[in-house]
Amino acid sequence: MTIDFPAEFRALRSTLASIEAVSDPEVLKVKIATLSDQASAPDLWDDPEAAQKVTSALSAAQAELNRVKDLGARIDDAETLVELGEEMGDDDSLTEAESEVASIRSDLDALEVRTLLNGEYDSREAVVTIRSGAGGVDAADFAEMLLRMYLRWAERHGYPTKVMDTSYAEEAGLKSATFEVNAPYAFGNLSVEAGTHRLVRISPFDNQGRRQTSFAAVEVVPLIEQTDSIEIPESEIKVDVFRSSGPGGQSVNTTDSAVRMTHIPTGIVVSMQNEKSQIQNRAAALRVLQSRLLLARRAEEAAKKKELAGDIKASWGDQMRSYVLQPYQMVKDLRTEHESGNPAAVFDGAIDDFIEAGIRWRRSQDAGE
Repeated sequence: MTIDFPAEFRALRSTLASIEAVSDPEVLKVKIATLSDQASAPDLWDDPEAAQKVTSALSAAQAELNRVKDLGARIDDAETLVELGEEMGDDDSLTEAESEVASIRSDLDALEVRTLLNGEYDSREAVVTIRSGAGGVDAADFAEMLLRMYLRWAERHGYPTKVMDTSYAEEAGLKSATFEVNAPYAFGNLSVEAGTHRLVRISPFDNQGRRQTSFAAVEVVPLIEQTDSIEIPESEIKVDVFRSSGPGGQSVNTTDSAVRMTHIPTGIVVSMQNEKSQIQNRAAALRVLQSRLLLARRAEEAAKKKELAGDIKASWGDQMRSYVLQPYQMVKDLRTEHESGNPAAVFDGAIDDFIEAGIRWRRSQDAGE
């Protein structure tokens, strides 16, 4: 026997118990029953947006309950396998049990991260904006790479996404892009991705093959809800309409349907052009503007609390991750020290480990305040 199975099983059950104390399976069952009743209503799809929220919340609650129940059953099965292996002197069974215990531990760790997402807006859907920074065409290309990375991450998890706005750079890539991730806890997960990302590589746009460093900024805000009461007086909003740019079709580029909305007091600017009508783009722009103001209000309140406490710290979100493709292959988070030697996989959406490390890091920072 290479591991202390009794101690491992005690530790696994202790971790599962702490997860159950937070997620509360009985409360989840009541929530699922309520959402199931709403989902079975005959007029559910009269309002597609509301229906999507109900079915998404139901799916998420069912998945969370199933994960907790399945892990409990797996611990029981692994314990039985150990007992049989020890009785029969079957080393193969014990080796299999050891592998399963490691797998259960990994899955419990991932589920435990969810229990750390208890911030005011962590359970919300997310609005993500990516902007190219210093680095010219390489930065624009990097912004497009990051957009694909996050969309692939969402796709891996089955999270619906909607690209709301894309501003294309002249030569290649994107000046900026805004998209929604319509899944519970999308904001809690992706909020740790906010900040400045850096790419180091041999530039495919440099005919001399020189190494280039480029930057892109990622902004993540919670999606506004009707209950948030973020009222914006019309006098504080300036709205400009213009013709959409970039790849088009279906009259996207043929009418002045794109909307640029400026919040005059703060200078926050939101552009929307991917909906078919000016009315739809205006509504989408207003919703994102409200989301940004909501997050700005929370940041102001947090800053005031720190000022009163006499402890003002710089934002952790700046310069948070490096993606190095040359002279070596490495993606490294500069806050958590988590790293990967497979940038291709990371750019294909394999960022769960980075997100989990970021959530744990943020909790440790909050605890240390």
